Amino acid sequence: MSPETGSRLWRRRPRLPGLDWIGPPLVLFALVVSGWHAATVLLGVPTVVLPSPLDVLGALGSSWETLLGDALVTGVTAALGLLGGIAVGVPLSFGMVRSRTVEAVVRPYVIGLRVAPLVAVAPLVFLWFGRGIAARALLVTTLTLFPVTVASVGGLRSVPREYLDLARSVAAPDRTVFLRVRVPAAAPSVFAGVKLAATLSVIGAVVAEFVTLDAGLGYRVVVTSTDLRTAETYAALVVLAALGIAFYLAPVWLERRSAAAASDRS
Repeated sequence: MSPETGSRLWRRRPRLPGLDWIGPPLVLFALVVSGWHAATVLLGVPTVVLPSPLDVLGALGSSWETLLGDALVTGVTAALGLLGGIAVGVPLSFGMVRSRTVEAVVRPYVIGLRVAPLVAVAPLVFLWFGRGIAARALLVTTLTLFPVTVASVGGLRSVPREYLDLARSVAAPDRTVFLRVRVPAAAPSVFAGVKLAATLSVIGAVVAEFVTLDAGLGYRVVVTSTDLRTAETYAALVVLAALGIAFYLAPVWLERRSAAAASDRS
């Protein structure tokens, strides 16, 4: 059976954010920053409570090398944890869809990993595996596994009935139906789960750094806020927000490229 049937389900190319998407948030950002600056000037809010945007900009400029190193640590941890969630979650979803037994055995554990608070699980993970980057990435994996698995299972089961009937009418083997029909149809749902997991991976990395307190943007936020260096805390949060946006946009770009390749093949 040719791949055309499945690829029809995924021809629309997701758009990367353009000016029509970026414009309104930029306007809101400008308004918030203007109000923030006005509040610090007119109300005389102490810098230790609310530094002005200029103070934060100065902190970014004076400590950019430190913040860049911290961002690299957090980014590597988040990326490894995200890749771990994808590497485990996608094959796991295949098994859950193809076998009710596998689903019955695995689903409670996938849900349990998501329900358990990350802060509560972290001390155990670090007790068993140490406090290095591998242990932090493993902690992030437990957070990203759930959205990837659930979204992938939902996508694999959302194939229109007529496509499955068409494949069976030509006596296509189950393996071919799965790979040529179900998998292409599930791609948008899989990417939706990956995009959610990408943002969660950054959160998980920061939570892990809150516990280990040795490196990363989470560590920087704790240290600077404890020392009442509030402008530096805000600067770390700005870099952290930028890192989270980059992690979200990466699967958006990959989805666009994958959809374009699927469209070209069809």
